Amino acid sequence: MANCAIVGVNWGDEGKGRMVDLLTEHYDVVVRYQGGGNAGHTVINEFGKFALHLLPSGIFRPGVVNVLGGGVALDPENLWKEIQTVRAEGVAVTPDNLRISLRASLLLPWHRRLDELEEARLADKKYGSTKQGIAPFYADKAAKKTVLAGDLLYPDKLRAQLKDLCEYKNLTLTEVYGAEPVSAGELEEWLADYGEKIKPYLADTTKFLKDAERAGKNLLFEAQLGSLRDLDWGIVPYTTSSNTTAAYAPIGAGMPGLKLERIIGVAKAYSTCVGEGPFVSEWFGEKAEKLREAGGEYGAKTGRPRRVGPLDLVATRYGAEMQAATEIALTKLDVLSYMDEIPVCTHYKIGGELTDEFPFPALLDDAEPVYETLPGWETDVSGARSWEDLPENARRYVEFVEKGVGCPIRQVSVGPERESIIIR
Repeated sequence: MANCAIVGVNWGDEGKGRMVDLLTEHYDVVVRYQGGGNAGHTVINEFGKFALHLLPSGIFRPGVVNVLGGGVALDPENLWKEIQTVRAEGVAVTPDNLRISLRASLLLPWHRRLDELEEARLADKKYGSTKQGIAPFYADKAAKKTVLAGDLLYPDKLRAQLKDLCEYKNLTLTEVYGAEPVSAGELEEWLADYGEKIKPYLADTTKFLKDAERAGKNLLFEAQLGSLRDLDWGIVPYTTSSNTTAAYAPIGAGMPGLKLERIIGVAKAYSTCVGEGPFVSEWFGEKAEKLREAGGEYGAKTGRPRRVGPLDLVATRYGAEMQAATEIALTKLDVLSYMDEIPVCTHYKIGGELTDEFPFPALLDDAEPVYETLPGWETDVSGARSWEDLPENARRYVEFVEKGVGCPIRQVSVGPERESIIIR
């Protein structure tokens, strides 16, 4: 089976976790290659319902090895709490099925603190951060002011490094934000707790992945968030601080030469967005609330109500292109079953002109959605397990989306459970 990446083509929250959980039946290794604990992958299986933030979604499959690559923002505290949560439900998490790259940088307590302080400073111009420290973490990583997970194995050198980092970080905390300084002692104590807990999982994951590939193992790469949140190609500045595209998977995993033969772009049957920034097809009021409730659209990490609206084909096509998706998995088709008519945003109007090209970010605030309406099916489709089980109007909707995105839809999800899937 070909090396595969499962990625989001919109704002995130597309249902990637349920697709990874489903497809890991056919894979030996699952790799998280970027991002941190600022978004949740919701998985429902025989163990229960979980919102994973750092653990790869393959953790539930016996025999699958899960890897946190060097591109991940590794928060030892939140990772350890997440491990404890899934263990409590009977899920095995050991150094045999979870391995952490020595090259992964540590997200430290001051990163979360700086995130909160900056969002407070921005006030009504805030970016909509989940306040998990992601932007300050990646800023420090780019500035080479970081601690690698592998540094935990060299405590004497780490102690001197922490002293220097504290001096640097306190300049920002105290002089920019007027906040309390941190001490190297506090940080050493935190690392002595949570750093020690994750040390058994540290490994040369690049060697492990190379050996796995040579042995003919099947590798699956799990992305966080979606194309429109990509640091370079998303809706700047309302992005995350890492590259969410499939093209980054080999780099973030520590295997720059690896080829991805299969890229599954995940999209919802309608649009959702957590956080700030332009959202052209957004609904408000009663219409939005009805869709939000039907889809259970609340952030897996924050619990915030997600912004919702009709499927935006302009954004989805762009997102699929940026991911170089070879196929699309369309999730939550069942949520639309209550509608007698289903609008789809097919074009934008900007300055009086129609376009189906996703515009430069500065133009998005002026974009107006142009809709085409399709007939609904008003029938519960959650029990459908084959293409023929779907009502004709539901099939027509999927085919309309497929044509609009320009990429084949191979999977249609009609519920959150593993088995609630139609393979075309």
